[in-house]
Amino acid sequence: MAVRCNFWLPKKKRFCSNVLLRDSQFCGNHTQRSDGQWVPCPIHPSHSVLEENLQSHLKRCPFFKQAQSLSIQPFYQEGINAGKEEEEGGQTFSSEMKRNAVHGMTLFEFSELINKIKSTHASICSDIGDSFKIPQACDIWTNRQVDRGLPFQEKHVMQQASILGNLEEFGVLKSCGDDAVSGTLKSEASGDTDDVPSVVEFGAGRGYLTQVLADCYRIKKILLVERKSYKLKADRSLRQKESVTLERLRIDIEDLKLNAVESLQGVPYLAIGKHLCGPATDMTLRCCIRKQCNQHNDAPSDSTCRLIGLAIATCCHHLCQWKHYINKRYMLDLGISKDDFNAMTWLTSWAVDADHGSDLCGTGSFDLQIRENEHVESDPNTYDVKNMVKNMKAVDRAVVGLMCKDIIDVGRFMWLKEHGLECELVKYVPSNISPENRLLVARQKS
Repeated sequence: MAVRCNFWLPKKKRFCSNVLLRDSQFCGNHTQRSDGQWVPCPIHPSHSVLEENLQSHLKRCPFFKQAQSLSIQPFYQEGINAGKEEEEGGQTFSSEMKRNAVHGMTLFEFSELINKIKSTHASICSDIGDSFKIPQACDIWTNRQVDRGLPFQEKHVMQQASILGNLEEFGVLKSCGDDAVSGTLKSEASGDTDDVPSVVEFGAGRGYLTQVLADCYRIKKILLVERKSYKLKADRSLRQKESVTLERLRIDIEDLKLNAVESLQGVPYLAIGKHLCGPATDMTLRCCIRKQCNQHNDAPSDSTCRLIGLAIATCCHHLCQWKHYINKRYMLDLGISKDDFNAMTWLTSWAVDADHGSDLCGTGSFDLQIRENEHVESDPNTYDVKNMVKNMKAVDRAVVGLMCKDIIDVGRFMWLKEHGLECELVKYVPSNISPENRLLVARQKS
């Protein structure tokens, strides 16, 4: 320890293990210099470097070879799924920027926004029904008859099973019946029941959704797409299945050109994702649609791989960005501007402000009717938007947050319909299991 860095890492609850610099108590990453400016590494922002050392760092950054290797892959195309950059250079709005914009509204502007959200939700979000489906094929997981080495958390198993149950209910997954331990994926390729499509899990993380799918339904090819590197128990378990070919792509969904992945050439596939955070849902939808517009030349391109269906559980709407959102035109047609959208994404964080033991939608009785020329007699500082929000009941804030989430997801649902898919937007688990319980299910029309 005498030759190790003395910088304490609070998240890891230990000291940094890097070697000390000469005549210093810290390593190169944590040396204290009041005269130096620290900047994020442009190759990978997970770490920072002194600005004066930036050029030399870029040559030896451990992520440099990884980025260089990725850039020459045929399936890599920077920003292909990001959406078109528009005004203000495609600016990304942080949560702080969004919050400041909301708090900077007048009381009248804020009340108008809330009323617009309520009226829009009432007009377009009435058909989001409950669809908590636990298929018989998933009995081995719901009854805990699986490898004890695999982590088991009931709430996650219920979510994973219901995602697959909704796919089965929608006709994308088809059970084999009693003569098989598992099911099979429905193929549209030529009526050949042995032509089992691949499964692509976006934002796969540790791969546990695919693990349940592989255990309960018969599949042959699995492609896990994840920016971070995970090689844990689910990977080892999946690789031990002799009938399954497993491949991992360590890449941002934003940069993935799916039709250039060699293992998917000429193969029908099913796209799945559990809790794709914020814009990752929009990027996944762009990535999967067979005829997608190239943002550089607006020319449609036909994919050699073929999407037969998808199931995406959305979440973290507060991270959504206007420049990435899949259906800006629909929002504008509803009278929701870019500024309204940014405000709504921040308001979605309110969805966790109350107890979710029961469904909150429709329970809010609040009314923020403020006339444009209305004046407040007392200190105006106590009547700004920030203080109005503090005085709202938690259940009212939660209802507004859920409404905003629904409106954003309905825009995605409408985009899928416009691109010729049959689709549904459902609540796939009760809110007490997870308040992030909206699921997009879609398939190609037969």
